[in-house]
Amino acid sequence: MASAVTDRAIAAIKQMVVDGELTPGDRLPPEKELSERIGVSRNSLREAVKALAVIRVLDVRQGDGTYVTALEPEQLLESLAFVLDLHRDASYVEILEIRRLLEPVAVEQACPHLTDEDFAQLERIMEDIDASSGIEELVMADVAFHRLINDRCPNNYLSTLLESLGGSSARARIWRGLTDDSAIERTLAEHRRILDALRARRPDLARIYAAAHVAGVESWLLQQGEPPAE
Repeated sequence: MASAVTDRAIAAIKQMVVDGELTPGDRLPPEKELSERIGVSRNSLREAVKALAVIRVLDVRQGDGTYVTALEPEQLLESLAFVLDLHRDASYVEILEIRRLLEPVAVEQACPHLTDEDFAQLERIMEDIDASSGIEELVMADVAFHRLINDRCPNNYLSTLLESLGGSSARARIWRGLTDDSAIERTLAEHRRILDALRARRPDLARIYAAAHVAGVESWLLQQGEPPAE
């Protein structure tokens, strides 16, 4: 029963935000006033506030009050990254599947927003990797390559979500690199196709190449199995 009451309090506060009654940076009404308005006990309201603070909707400031956060995607999706880290040993394939579905869209949308400076930076990221590079160095460069492109996607929620997914799938990419002798050569070739399509302002091709790039890791993982615990 207490859980249902707490859920009701969470829903009520959320609705206040959705309706614009509470906006980013606003301070919540005093606890007694808010609990009476919602129709829950003060203890249930406190539990609701704690839950909303965990997912970064609310910011509890000791001695000052409780405020609505900026509600930026980077804040709201932090909890997703935490959940992915907790479950990563059993869900690499699922994470890569989500990346395969979403990242090509972000790459396509990023295409018109990439600048000459961005292209130069992407080239530098690729130039730092060769056949003598270590696997962790390769994965770090891979993450940086995709992060720069995804950051230019105008959909902040999409780019932030992909940031979480990219970090969570890094271990799977290291595992592939350790067991696939052609990982470096293949990764650089796939990056080159994506980069050339973006530079040519061909978002349709860039989307296809990005999907194939992620699908390659996903397909390999389906055949080889999940990375070992260590």
